[in-house]
Amino acid sequence: MVKITLPDGSIREYESGVTSAQIASSISEGLARNVLSAKVNGEVWDSSRPINEDSEVQLLTWNDADGKQTYWHSSAHLLAEALEALYPGIKFGIGPSIDTGFYYDVDFGDIEFSADDLEKVEKKMQELAKQKNQYIRTEVSKADAIDYFTKKGDEYKLELIDGLEDGSITFYQQGEFVDLCRGPHIPHTGMIKSVKLMTVAGAYWRGDEKNKMLTRIYGVTFPKKKELTEYLEMIEEAKKRDHRKLGKELELFTFSEKVGMGMPLWLPKGTLLRDRLTDFLKKAQVKAGYQGVITPHIGHKDLYVTSGHYEKYGEDSFQPIKTPHEGEEYLLKPMNCPHHCEIFKSRPRSYKELPLRLAEFGTVYRYEQHGELHGLTRVRSFTQDDAHIFCRPDQVKEEFKKVVDLVLYVFNALGFDDYTAQISLRDPENKAKYIGDDKLWEEAEAAIAEAAEEKGLKTVTELGEAAFYGPKLDFMVKDALGRSWQLGTIQVDYQLPQRFELEYVGNDNQKHRPVMIHRAPFGSLERFTAVLIEHCAGKFPLWLAPEQVAVLPISEKFEEYAEKVYGAFQEGDITGYVDHRDEKIGRKIRDAEVKRIPYMLIVGEKEAESQTVSIRKQGEGDIGTFSIEEAVAYFKNEIKQSIEG
Repeated sequence: MVKITLPDGSIREYESGVTSAQIASSISEGLARNVLSAKVNGEVWDSSRPINEDSEVQLLTWNDADGKQTYWHSSAHLLAEALEALYPGIKFGIGPSIDTGFYYDVDFGDIEFSADDLEKVEKKMQELAKQKNQYIRTEVSKADAIDYFTKKGDEYKLELIDGLEDGSITFYQQGEFVDLCRGPHIPHTGMIKSVKLMTVAGAYWRGDEKNKMLTRIYGVTFPKKKELTEYLEMIEEAKKRDHRKLGKELELFTFSEKVGMGMPLWLPKGTLLRDRLTDFLKKAQVKAGYQGVITPHIGHKDLYVTSGHYEKYGEDSFQPIKTPHEGEEYLLKPMNCPHHCEIFKSRPRSYKELPLRLAEFGTVYRYEQHGELHGLTRVRSFTQDDAHIFCRPDQVKEEFKKVVDLVLYVFNALGFDDYTAQISLRDPENKAKYIGDDKLWEEAEAAIAEAAEEKGLKTVTELGEAAFYGPKLDFMVKDALGRSWQLGTIQVDYQLPQRFELEYVGNDNQKHRPVMIHRAPFGSLERFTAVLIEHCAGKFPLWLAPEQVAVLPISEKFEEYAEKVYGAFQEGDITGYVDHRDEKIGRKIRDAEVKRIPYMLIVGEKEAESQTVSIRKQGEGDIGTFSIEEAVAYFKNEIKQSIEG
């Protein structure tokens, strides 16, 4: 017999060899019909795989992230089966699940394949799905695996097999299709109900530009047709909200090939938006006891060798800058933290100074690959709202909790109310990826888990997602379309203080090593702005909008009064413009609506005589007539309430 511990803590006994599907059946038939796979002792398995020892088991359905990934991975195999049936002799690269579906990389040889062929493949997938073929797992020797794909003539699978150890290789088969795969998979193809192949793109084999370009086919599947319909509607809405499209329409930012790929240029309105974001956080940081610092955009290569960044990220950085002095090399800084370590080290420190909180909006540089660049979300030059807290070990948890409060304050002010805190730990099976000893890692991981629990955060734990120098808490935020983004991050670091030999004198008059907390509520200011644009569809909160009001004179006779009105608003630190165009008032209102101006101030003969303004709210219409003084006071109050949520 084996003891099975379920997520609710209950323990059930079954005969050795029981499967997750059988466990589900013993609980309820409804659950059994919906189980896609299972997490057994933290590893996702096929629901048909036997369990031969006492285990912790979580049954996974469509409502679980790992369940979705299993479903979409199986859908990638169904896609490959359909393609092989329609185009015999083609060869396959890899076909993983991704956050929003799956893809498969295919070598079509001399066959011409385009987006026009997707509908035909979709129909074949649906036809094969109805056969309800089981996904069958088979362990094979390396020799047999090589023999199978040699006969098939698939050099891509042979290359993958070459990197695998004998005894760790598995095949999966559904119907007539066999693939090299570690799994897991859903029980049978009949669980795949709705299919949509989205796009066709090119992808170099294994991401290497020196290799052959394969055809990458993206798709998504759902258990219900309604869910596919809703997803496609969301995709259309996402296109309307695309920050690249809105950034151009609202004149926020641009890119120039002459300046360089991935190097955003902030236009005046975008700069105002960016300044408002940074000013907002700077004020919050001052209240929280942070001190501002500024560091150079470059640093000596030795700085990053000491920190470990050069070893870990050297290939992703720009090439060293050589100076006329022989052997002297500098790097565009990939991180701000090494600079802040040197600021801490600039003079002796006492325990009475701690925690020392240093904050900087520092621009950093990473050489992202051409194909990975995407608007503001993936760039080569970006600004981090970086801060580093140097504290005593006994202060770590309290400081961590204060940072959580700051992150949540930012999210609340910007309307992000659906988030999960991801506790990102190191991979226990691959500790070579990280620096530092086990004891310090364990202390840091415990501090994060305790702080998150005490703050009542909804959390998930992910192994292998830690920074190379320490564990972290990543905030996964859902936007208005339900898409998840990693925004704020907090990291506990015992390693850099050791590498830089940072010290403070304790109350025992002895030297001690501080602990370092890295934090960035925005993360990358560029990426945060992109997410914010798409979240609010360009309709920014009043306090953040670059242009908060548009003063619209009914005719040129009232332009002088319009300027007077706008002058009063400018004195109240409210920004906008006067629309001097020779257009009818209806056109001016429509254009201001399209530009997503939060408020329109209509001025005509009646308003000029009474020294008032008629206020119209974006998307809602008229809200009343106010004196100029009342209007300015109204907006100041609205801005205050907008920030405070």
